Amino acid sequence: MDQKELWQAVLAQIQLQISPPNFATWFKSTRIVSQEGGFIFVSVPNSFTKEWLEQKYNRAIFKILYNLNREIRGVKYEVEKSGLQPLKKFPTYSPIPSKQLDFQELKAEGDTGLNGRYTFDNFMVGDFNELAHAAGCAVAQDPGKVYNPLFIYGGVGLGKTHLLQAIGNEVAKASNNKKVRYIPTEKFVSKVISAIRNHKIEEFKAAYQKIDVLIIDDIQFLTGKEKTQEEFFYIFNSLYEKNKQIILSSDRPPKAIPALTERLQSRFGGGMITDISLPSLEARIAILKNKCDERKVSFPDDVLEYVSSNIKKNIRELEGALNVLIASQKINNSEIDIKAAKALLRNIISSSNKIVNAKKIIHSVADFYDLKEKDLISSSRKREIVLPRQIAMYLLRQELKASFPFIGRKLGGKDHTTAIYACDKISKEIEKNENLTEEIELIKQRVLCG
Repeated sequence: MDQKELWQAVLAQIQLQISPPNFATWFKSTRIVSQEGGFIFVSVPNSFTKEWLEQKYNRAIFKILYNLNREIRGVKYEVEKSGLQPLKKFPTYSPIPSKQLDFQELKAEGDTGLNGRYTFDNFMVGDFNELAHAAGCAVAQDPGKVYNPLFIYGGVGLGKTHLLQAIGNEVAKASNNKKVRYIPTEKFVSKVISAIRNHKIEEFKAAYQKIDVLIIDDIQFLTGKEKTQEEFFYIFNSLYEKNKQIILSSDRPPKAIPALTERLQSRFGGGMITDISLPSLEARIAILKNKCDERKVSFPDDVLEYVSSNIKKNIRELEGALNVLIASQKINNSEIDIKAAKALLRNIISSSNKIVNAKKIIHSVADFYDLKEKDLISSSRKREIVLPRQIAMYLLRQELKASFPFIGRKLGGKDHTTAIYACDKISKEIEKNENLTEEIELIKQRVLCG
């Protein structure tokens, strides 16, 4: 097993333990450069990253490496020679001259934001994502003509980004003339802020209007950013009127995105809305087998079934667990049996199968509706708080089989009759309100994933 594969196995496990922004900030551009005397030497881009990894993540990194190879005694970090050097003093910043702000990310040939390894060929299709996949294929074949905009939603780690990138890569491959741009919403927001700060918002909008296929990931992060929503609405309308394809993803349907303007909700719902749900056990096993074929490795069926039965919440975690097994098998040059798999994955499995409790349910509901937990337990009668509170009561009853007095106490000391009313109301409402049913299912996924 080479150093690259070993470090990939480490990153696969670290990615399960920290948030995506932290992972991107501290582990991007890191790699193993050598292994001497029982020590692993890791290259980092700058001294700040070196210090942070040593102080915050070294213990976790060493633990993973030691589980993969018992001969490893420690980890040392080295700043890449071409990396940034520590600053002697803080620099002073001045506004960017207008001639420098020319949006090169849109002009550069081939700079689409796409990752070439995400394709339709390696996208696993099952009953949990069949409709989203079919819609994506249709859009890739004839962008701007069908399903415009295409809005795909679902929980974290279920393959939304893979599908979005596959669409973009297919369009780019089929036509060199079409300008395709993939961008996460947080990066889009950052660019809007930069353009406003430098008085270049008109140039920014003009640059985006030249795109033929605009793909924006995690659109729910537009929540509360009124100025960005305004500028995006302008870009959206301009592209839509020219029959340019717009593809969006979110962790929830448009109407469930809090603080999103009605006109954007209306635009997002004007094309095709489709979801990616949690994969079934059979689908998870099939995904693992497909990944094994790609990596040219094999594991006994009972091992794959064990992994699939215990990691249910997202595909990314399945791949992370598989990477651990692959790394161990290559290091030890021996087949992984069920006993070895359980030992190797005990930390991942235990963190994946977290116990559902009242606190987790209340937190998940508050987070989904962009509220604070104290709002749910308050005495407020505002509709934007009352409905989420009733949903929290309903989920406490359904998921925990909690008593009505218990539910009332957890939601701010409410009377048990209030809890009974809330549960009855939500039970009746979900029978006729598909949007509410979808929202509750997405919240349940968050509870499982949290």
